[in-house]
Amino acid sequence: MKLPFPIADDPDDAAREAARKLFVGHEVDFVKGVVAMDGLPPDDRPEVCFAGRSNVGKSSLINALTGRKGLARASNTPGRTQEINYFTLGPEKYLVDLPGYGFANAPLPVVEKWQRLLKQYLSGRATLKRAFVLIDFRHGVKKVDDEIMTLLDRSAVPFQVVMTKQDKVKKWDQDKILEQVRDALNKHPAAYPEMVVTSSEKGDGIPTLRAIIAGLD
Repeated sequence: MKLPFPIADDPDDAAREAARKLFVGHEVDFVKGVVAMDGLPPDDRPEVCFAGRSNVGKSSLINALTGRKGLARASNTPGRTQEINYFTLGPEKYLVDLPGYGFANAPLPVVEKWQRLLKQYLSGRATLKRAFVLIDFRHGVKKVDDEIMTLLDRSAVPFQVVMTKQDKVKKWDQDKILEQVRDALNKHPAAYPEMVVTSSEKGDGIPTLRAIIAGLD
């Protein structure tokens, strides 16, 4: 019996190389950090966004995808990213790094402000083709992840789960965690029916995620 929400297959050689060229062959540049909806760049191209709890590994994943270690700034301090950060992906797409949700080491009014911005963005960006919801493999889906997925359901934004930090979880524990994630996803109509499993440190799953993003128009 095929499991619900299977792990996405690796791309074939041609798709893998085309996606690699998109991410590594073009300049991937920081465009701007946005703190209010009126600061968003023109919606003149498709974009994908990365959402996840603080310290889930968003910055590390973006750096691994683009092959540029310092592109997105990683931090050991939860809640450091408090802006919507835009990056160009070739001439035709944007990559968007959203502020981490959940616990943040920042004053409550600041947290509330950028959590509100996050919700406004997810609800109101017409060129957003897919949200990638990052789930820390060590912890599975938590309540705050479920809340973001519900927001994406209500906003009719298709989202795909990307498991991060696979290398931190022993193989015999992975199936149990994946079962918990699949159970959570079954409740969300906007969930794309495949997951991607990644390790930014080891490079696992990076070609697969590149190919998925390259195929979105």
